[in-house]
Amino acid sequence: MPTIYDVARAVGVSPKTVSRVINGDAPVNTRTREAVEAAMGRLGYVPSSAARAMRSRRTGLVGLVTGAISGRQASGGATGLPDLQIVQGIQRALAEKGLTLLISDTGGDPSMAPRLFRTLREHRVEGVFYVTSHHMQADLPPMDESERLVLVNAFDAAGTPCVLPDDMEGEEALTAALIAEGHRRIGFLTLPSGLVAQGLRVEGYRRALEKAGIACDPALVIDADRDGGPEEQAALGAAIDGMMASDAPPTALLCGNDRLAVAVYGLLRARGVAVPEGMSVAGYDDYRVISETLYPRLTTMELPYLRMGEAAARLMLGALRGGEPLRHGTRLRIRGELRWRDSVRPGPAAIA
Repeated sequence: MPTIYDVARAVGVSPKTVSRVINGDAPVNTRTREAVEAAMGRLGYVPSSAARAMRSRRTGLVGLVTGAISGRQASGGATGLPDLQIVQGIQRALAEKGLTLLISDTGGDPSMAPRLFRTLREHRVEGVFYVTSHHMQADLPPMDESERLVLVNAFDAAGTPCVLPDDMEGEEALTAALIAEGHRRIGFLTLPSGLVAQGLRVEGYRRALEKAGIACDPALVIDADRDGGPEEQAALGAAIDGMMASDAPPTALLCGNDRLAVAVYGLLRARGVAVPEGMSVAGYDDYRVISETLYPRLTTMELPYLRMGEAAARLMLGALRGGEPLRHGTRLRIRGELRWRDSVRPGPAAIA
């Protein structure tokens, strides 16, 4: 393998002159530069990026720890928009700036994260992203204050800079859109209680109702989304039956995610209720494998995973190349876009 000394001998200059051409850190006349570059190409010399990184402390490498590659979503489980899209957003933004992303997967075991962080540090990454599969509070190992870390889809008690989906505003906007279409009785089949997103989305739902002067009926808010097994399907069907049998049944159903909307479509049809003629239905995620293939196509609120990844990358790039430090307590909330399709029709208030 040719060395910098071979290039220098071929051109008849010092190794230091070749180094100046490679690193661009000192003036070299045009003729000498062209001769050095030609010799490098002729000899097949490749400069050592590792050596340059040790001198500059810039490796051009950024680490990422996630469970997106080996988790249920990656293997085909329809659990919502894959968090792999967050990784894609980060990758795209970093590549545009010439940085390389080193991805480490937890294999679905969050306890692997500390070891993966350590491995990435050994590879001299300039910063690290930690991406989780859903909006959650992360429990991370202590990090050195000099380390650059950005959480995506997660936050922690230490105030590490993070990028999150704006679940409250998203659900409020979706509910408000149904109200604007004339719906006053809106059932909400929520995510499981205990999830961060569940509490935020219920609050967004309530806020939209309150702003419209509509009382929130607790009987219309059901913790419905579980594992989709037979018992859970039966419980979901019973919840829908209970709502529809009430004196004031809902005219629209909000679903905690698009996967749940699939089950609701089937349960309604089994009861002879057409969507949207007999019941309007809306989801959450805009998981397009579902939302654009259901019939009728599903109205839903986007989980903006791709843009979350891009926003996280901009935060990191500002710290790495823009001279903007990652500030303790930074929380960026990214709201999704409403995808209005065919599963919602005007409600009684609009018709009246």
